[in-house]
Amino acid sequence: MFLVEGNKTIKEIPTSDYRINEVFSVNPADSSLGNLTATEITPNDLKKISFLQHPKDSVAVCELKEELLLEESGVQLILDGIQDPGNLGTIIRLADWFGISQIICSEDTADFYNPKVIQASMGSFLRVNIVYQNLENYLTKNTQPIIGTDMNGSSFYDYKFPEKFNLVLGNEGNGIRPEIEKLLTDKVTIPRFGKSQTTESLNVAMSAGIILGQIFGRK
Repeated sequence: MFLVEGNKTIKEIPTSDYRINEVFSVNPADSSLGNLTATEITPNDLKKISFLQHPKDSVAVCELKEELLLEESGVQLILDGIQDPGNLGTIIRLADWFGISQIICSEDTADFYNPKVIQASMGSFLRVNIVYQNLENYLTKNTQPIIGTDMNGSSFYDYKFPEKFNLVLGNEGNGIRPEIEKLLTDKVTIPRFGKSQTTESLNVAMSAGIILGQIFGRK
């Protein structure tokens, strides 16, 4: 089981592949779904079971979904050791925004059922297929181009992205690990225009947003 918080996201769950087991709400009339009646709780109860500093109106207990690897289509994101739940949730939200249907995560990437990931994704986890794999094995068998983000890559403004490819985003502190880097067919970077030398790099979720905006802006 995992938790989903807030009526807005909870009401989207019945249209997805996920199943709600139970809903707890401070206002059951607003949180009941079809034949599923929410259990009334006090605001103090909600504070105790919520992972949020300022809890919303309701919490749903949902069943974990069996992982299913989809056939690649278009752009696919590959996450190599992303550790911060907020970054993972934001990347899932970006994938949903740009119509990317699948994200492949390394086995040491943050757990996407982590409440902070679910919250940061703002319901987008319902529409993006997320699968954990041994990346080296997966990419070795993959037939699509494998493009990685790297400070020493070509400027992504000049790079001609193919129609279908894997975009690899590396760990927040260490980047893409060597065994994955050797499988890349190309490297791209976001060129720095500012003169400050104190900003060493961009947040990984921010980088993903900038690069995906450029890729899909050309389509």
